Amino acid sequence: MSRYEALAASAPSSPASARMAGRPLRSWAVWTAGFLSFPIAGLAGRAVAGRVDSPTAALVGGAVTGLVIGMGQSLAGHRRLDPRRWIPATTIGIGLGLPLGAALVGYGTSLPVLAAMGAVTGLVLGIAQAFALPGRARLREAWGVAMPALWALGWTVTTLAGISVDEQFTVFGATAAVVVSALSGFLLLGLLPARTLAGTSVRTPEKVSQ
Repeated sequence: MSRYEALAASAPSSPASARMAGRPLRSWAVWTAGFLSFPIAGLAGRAVAGRVDSPTAALVGGAVTGLVIGMGQSLAGHRRLDPRRWIPATTIGIGLGLPLGAALVGYGTSLPVLAAMGAVTGLVLGIAQAFALPGRARLREAWGVAMPALWALGWTVTTLAGISVDEQFTVFGATAAVVVSALSGFLLLGLLPARTLAGTSVRTPEKVSQ
């Protein structure tokens, strides 16, 4: 091993490098913690619109639910998402996706029906949010493709967990929200990698003369 290689291998990592290495995990954890906005959004939607059993209730309840989730995700996005775009996109996405999905399945509450409703809601939401991602996002189409599957999964997990889905909530419960937030957090990391620390740079060790 050359003296250059030995010095490079033995040199301790800088505090800045350590912070950069831990940033993706921290960003994912904060995003996942944003699952708390889902049950809060569900309660808000239920308080304003009641059961999702009509087009009006689904539209109003969905919009309120989307507004709260959009705000929560914007905060959990760790400055990677522009709230001026993300909150309206989420409000519109769920506000239009929920009434469309609920109407298509006849406002039913069986597992297959709720999964289908979730897929339709996620489709509209995913398209809206994909356009709201920052310009530097890579393969933003992947977000639009993933949301229908994740929202169908969310309603599946909620139903299997024994939640009283027959009460026709606007969004799935907290247990499912953890799963959906964790999985979408990994996707968000791929689309919007954590930036390097401002004002830091990676320096290459100078070659030691032989």
